Amino acid sequence: MRSLFHEELETLSDELVELSRLSARALERATRALLGADLELAEQVISEDEQIDALRRDLDNRAIDAIARQQPVATDLRQLVTTLRMSADLERCGDLARHVAKLARLRYPVCAVSGELTDVFAQMSEHAQAMCLRSGEIVSAQDASGAAELQQQDDTMDRLHREVFRILLEPEWDGGTQAAIDATLLSRYYERFADHAVSVAIRVVYLVTGVWMDEQEAASRDHLGGGGVPRAGI
Repeated sequence: MRSLFHEELETLSDELVELSRLSARALERATRALLGADLELAEQVISEDEQIDALRRDLDNRAIDAIARQQPVATDLRQLVTTLRMSADLERCGDLARHVAKLARLRYPVCAVSGELTDVFAQMSEHAQAMCLRSGEIVSAQDASGAAELQQQDDTMDRLHREVFRILLEPEWDGGTQAAIDATLLSRYYERFADHAVSVAIRVVYLVTGVWMDEQEAASRDHLGGGGVPRAGI
């Protein structure tokens, strides 16, 4: 029975890795739809988000069932509890990718971003995808050191987040109010995507050690958005 239980835990870990892969892929496709004004691709990303939601539901149901059947303790219990939290983070990444695709669809046939912002959002997308995939690797390896690595990478995302606002506040900005609102929302989506990847890695630290990593620092970063831009939860 214990052998079967640990096989189930490994399966849950594999599904978390798959969630990270699917969410990263969704963001890559959503960004291509956004920057290329590709309506068909945007629609695909939106419809395929159900695959991510279904995987999260299956993962959560299996984790809850394992808790009920096995009544685990210590590390096994922490793994199941953190699995539920990590699946929520990764599913939320998929939702944020869908938001990007929805904005691309809303502005079609016009491209929602242009000028300097095109390069910034391309960088934000590439960076967020890499962080999400890395979070899956950290889960698979139960690599407690990976959280510090992702927090450092998140500093780059915060810098790009600030760069969007720098561009929008320049006297030369002539994109108009609607484009500024779109850019603000998009920057928020990408920045939050990266935050969820960091959150997954921090939960791995708790899984391995039983101690939350830099709780006060994480709370401060979450409140200020890392780059000092106040925000509400998304």
